[in-house]
This record gives sequence, structure tokens and C-alpha cells, in this order.
Amino acid sequence: MTEQVITTRQALPAFIEGISIASNEDQEKTVDLSTGVIRVQYWESILQDGIRATVIYADSGNTIDEKTAIDGLPIVGQEKAQITFTDNNEETLDLTMYVNKVSPFYDDSTKSGVLLDLVSKEFIMNQKVRVSQRYDGKISDHIKTILTDVLKVDEEKITDENIEATQNNYNFIGLNKKPYYMLNYLSKASVPSTQNSEGNTAGFFFYETSKGYQFKSIDSLLSQEKKKSIIYNETPDSGGANIPEGYDMKALQFEKENSVNVQNKLRMGAYSTRTVVFDPFNCKYEVLNKEAKKVEEEEGIQTAGERLPVFNPEFNTTQDGSEKIEFSRTMYMLLDTGSLPSGGSGQGGEPVKATEQQLEKSKEQNFQAQKILAQSVMRYNQLFAAMNTITIAGDFSLHAGDAIFVDAPELQADTKNDEVNQESGGLYIIADLCHYVTPTETYTKLNLVRDTFGRKGTPTS
Repeated sequence: MTEQVITTRQALPAFIEGISIASNEDQEKTVDLSTGVIRVQYWESILQDGIRATVIYADSGNTIDEKTAIDGLPIVGQEKAQITFTDNNEETLDLTMYVNKVSPFYDDSTKSGVLLDLVSKEFIMNQKVRVSQRYDGKISDHIKTILTDVLKVDEEKITDENIEATQNNYNFIGLNKKPYYMLNYLSKASVPSTQNSEGNTAGFFFYETSKGYQFKSIDSLLSQEKKKSIIYNETPDSGGANIPEGYDMKALQFEKENSVNVQNKLRMGAYSTRTVVFDPFNCKYEVLNKEAKKVEEEEGIQTAGERLPVFNPEFNTTQDGSEKIEFSRTMYMLLDTGSLPSGGSGQGGEPVKATEQQLEKSKEQNFQAQKILAQSVMRYNQLFAAMNTITIAGDFSLHAGDAIFVDAPELQADTKNDEVNQESGGLYIIADLCHYVTPTETYTKLNLVRDTFGRKGTPTS
């Protein structure tokens, strides 16, 4: 990994409006930790089910009732925490979270440092409840039902904008699985409703941001409007000045991920996957081969860049010179034929009709696994083809899953270069985000990913 830090101006601190924790015994009994805060870190990720934060604060021993907060409340776990920050663009981050862990950070004769690990309410609920009933219909409806009925998520955290509609149906029984497990399993089986081709665009992410729960297809993440355009260059940063036209801000730090691990990519099936499916209804099996095609060959697929990586053709060529694709990962699965067929509910005095509908559909596949799963696995792995990490002044308007445009200069020996890198620049998706808040400075660190290479588009379009 290469790292260059050119700008030296530190990000201005965010305004800490409050960090309070309520007692489990008495919700009216709270303690404000904001005056003793040392550091707060807040994380979002498209690869994590829920949001997370850590608060490190100094406890002088007379925080509440002449005791420490741990002893005075007391803090035993699951306490509600309210965190409110406002950045220098007047964007507010307002969080309601719960204590998951308490750890000592340091101790001296007058005070001690305490680290609180905070999680969303649903993270704790996920350990307590299970998905057990039967579900029929569209997968996106199942997502909403599990969030609402099982995890008891507040309505404002589930919106039609955040829960993208799916094209395909899937009938299943929860089998007493944890909610997060089922939500992620359904993500791999989903196809966006906006596509006519059932297999090419498979694959969703389920995750949480401060704006609520998100269920988004890879296609929608790659086709969304960019949130910000960011430039990293060698021009001195003077409080927002010297920003080239078309860009919203300058990056304080830029790290380009230059590592390549062919073995890991092959093992995960990022470029070619074979799927062997067995149909127990007909006692037949089928071998399905799926390889990563050129962008222009994929129908309806969305990409951030211009092209996929090109690999050595020697490894796909037989002795006589003919082309043969070797598949690095093989998946085995049972076709869901004859199980849980759709039909009427039997309500309204029509149980016979409901049974007839189910018998009529009993030979149909409940789920087109052979068209969807291999493609979704491949697209998940392709999304991380190119990765960069940037650090910017604290910006609470950004979230995991947002698209941003990033440019950095071409590297040249011993010379300053103002030309942007056409290969690594362009549209990226925020895979991970961390807000780093202290009383003296506030940063936002972004881990960026995309599925293809080459600069596509401009900072303004």
C-alpha cells in the first residue's frame, strides 16, 4: 500500500452536543460524558449488519452521585446511549445506541479511562429472537417483514427508498435462524426489480447506516448519483481554498491499495465459477459455468469503471491452442423444486382452492438458484477489484453505500504533477466509513471500492 500525506491542515473539531447514558434501573437517571470525552469513533459498512461506535472518556470518580459512571448508574450492559455531533458543515449525526462492552482504557491515581463499545438495538435483539414462520412472495417484502415483526425495528428506519424492490419471489421457512443470518442469505438470492434479465444483475447488500437499514442491489449502488467529488493533489490546502473547479473538497490523505493476491481471488471465484445443481424432483443434475464477461458483453449490468482486469490467456488455453475456461470455484446446490409451492392462503372458506393452486405449482422451482447464486457470488467479489482509502475533514453527510468521485495525480519521478490518474480515478462506492471525533479535530476515513478499472465520467457528471 502506498501512502502520501501532503496537506498538513488538520480538520476542525465537530461540535459535541451531547453524549449521555441512561441507567437500566431508572431511565430518567442519566449521565453526560461529553465533558470527559477523549475520542469517539463511529463505523458504518456495507459488509456489517449494524452500526457500531466506541466512546473513550475520562472518569474522575465523581461523575454521578460522587461515583464513577460505571458504579453510579451502574453500567452493566444494554444501557441506552444518545450521541449527537454537528460537523463544520452543520450536518448533524444523531445516534441512539446501546452498551455492548465496557473495557478499561487506562488508570491513574485521580481518574480512569473507560472504553464503551456501542451497537444498535437490533444487534442485541438479533441474539434474542429467531425467524421461524413461513414466508411467501417477493424477497424485498420478506426483508421488511423480518425487520418489522421479528427485530421490531422502528418504522422510520425502514423506508421504500432504503429497501429496494426485488424482481423474484422466494418461499421459505425460517427454521429458527437468527434474523441477520436470514437477511444476508436473502440478499444473495435477490435480483433487482428494474432488470429484465434474471441472472446478470443478481446480488444485494444488507447493512445499516445512521439513516436506517439499507437493502440495495449492487447495480443500484453503482448507478446512483455521486454524493461528493473529491480531489487529492499537491496544492496547499488553506481552509477550503485551492480546490479545483468541479470538486467539492480536498482529501487530506490518500492511500492506494496496490496489493494483488491471485490465489485469494481464484479461491473466491471472482472471475469464474462453476455451479453443479441437483434436482431431487427429477433425479437429474446440471453443470452451469459462469465467467466474468467483458463489460460490453453483459446485458443491463452497471459498472463503476470501463473494464474488467485482463488475465494471462495461457491459463485458459489447451495444448492444441483452443480456448478452455478453467473454473476456480465450484458450488454445489439442490434445486428447490416441489417444495413450498405458492398458492392461496385458504382463507375465506376456500381451503380446497388453495390446495389445488399449490398442487398445480408443485413441479415449479421455488427459486432459480442456478441463474442467481453463482452470479451474485461473482459480483460480490468483483466489487472489490479496485480499492483506495482516503481521509477527509469530518463530513457526517456521507454514509456507507454512497457513491463518490475521487481523483489523484499521476505519480512521476521527482516532479510535481497536476494531471489526474486516468486509471485509478473515477467513481467509487464507500464500503466502510469511520468518523473520528476528538475535542480538537474531526476526520472521516473512507474505504472505497469498485468493480472495474479505468476512469469513467467526470467530477461534475
